[in-house]
Amino acid sequence: QLQACGGGLVQSGGSLRLSCVASERTFTPDTIGWFRQGPGMERQFVAAITWSGSNQLYSDSVKGRFTISRDNADTVYLLMNSLKLEDTAVYYCGAVSSYRNARIRNKYNFWGQGTQVTVSS
Repeated sequence: QLQACGGGLVQSGGSLRLSCVASERTFTPDTIGWFRQGPGMERQFVAAITWSGSNQLYSDSVKGRFTISRDNADTVYLLMNSLKLEDTAVYYCGAVSSYRNARIRNKYNFWGQGTQVTVSS
């Protein structure tokens, strides 16, 4: 089970940190990814990290502003800096069985509930 939290309302240029907790795990995911879905848009890839933490992947739109990481327990973080209006979306975390599929939404096996991020001017 994946639980996403940490969303909220922030001004443009501000920061937020999202958390994705893999609780009551009966499996070890290969890769955890973050996607986002803006109003009227499809769910889009944001970032991903292997469970070992050794590999990270970012979309071009967030590279250099967002950082994905994992602690020694069961939590994956998405630190979002220099937030822009266009970052407003519901953010979802999911688990995928192979890092090579990290950008592909329909390859994900599990999803957490979304957490709303709203960036205001």
